[in-house]
Amino acid sequence: MQKRSIGAQASYWLILPAFLLYTGFVIVPALSSIYYSLTSWDGISPVMKYIGLRNYLDMFHSPRFFNALRNTWILTVSITILENVTALALAILVDKIRALKSFFRSIFYLPVLLSGIVAGYIWSTMFNYSFGIVNQFLTAVHLNILKLDWLGHPKIALFSIVITMVWKAAGYFMIIYLAGLQGIPQEMSEAARIDGANSIEHFRYITFPMLAGAVTINLTLSLISGLRIFDQIVVMTDGGPGFATETLTYLIFKVAFADLQQGYGTALAMVLFAMILVFGTIQVRLLRRREVEL
Repeated sequence: MQKRSIGAQASYWLILPAFLLYTGFVIVPALSSIYYSLTSWDGISPVMKYIGLRNYLDMFHSPRFFNALRNTWILTVSITILENVTALALAILVDKIRALKSFFRSIFYLPVLLSGIVAGYIWSTMFNYSFGIVNQFLTAVHLNILKLDWLGHPKIALFSIVITMVWKAAGYFMIIYLAGLQGIPQEMSEAARIDGANSIEHFRYITFPMLAGAVTINLTLSLISGLRIFDQIVVMTDGGPGFATETLTYLIFKVAFADLQQGYGTALAMVLFAMILVFGTIQVRLLRRREVEL
């Protein structure tokens, strides 16, 4: 009993440094943000005037906020679907390849190693109307009618950011799907082939159900990533043209640091945090329930 008590005390002392760091850098700032969101603080002045829920009331009467909210959800839904469809297709392709499997897995994963800033610069250059490789390719194949101002057109710029995000992140989710594919028992696949199942039926009744855990992880990570997108927008469009690609994270940045409305910016951040928490939890629960049903 005494040895167990000594061991328990030792474990608490070992945990203490990490707990203190986590408290100082995560818990305390998070709790402080709740108070900041109820003030008119400019981020510089030592004086913080308490204004109650005025920041939240102003937010929900702001067309700019609802525009950013709409753009955020368009990006999030598009990214979540396209990243996972692309990643699953790449995973199945790599899993079926017999030669150079490691090479193709590395090539598809390579964009993941780039930072969001670097990926944004690469694609902003490629999408450049005058000398970008995308429009140059269209010119070379005599499809000048398809040449577009990919980052300068209000209705196309958001789609261009989606392409960049899918290119960068699909390789990461591919690895998770690939691990799931390699965990499917060969006996099940062989039994399906003996029963005469074609490729579509094999995917529907064997592959996809067995990937339920990987689907849950990837959809959740994609959702959170879409709601938090920032780097590519800053580099590629700076929220423009106009406010066409302004998202909640970018709006928080502009309001808090460019307009010096730290209190209002923190209120926006609290709304974003609530969205991630609520929709992330709902998604995980629905997908976990689906795993049980499968």
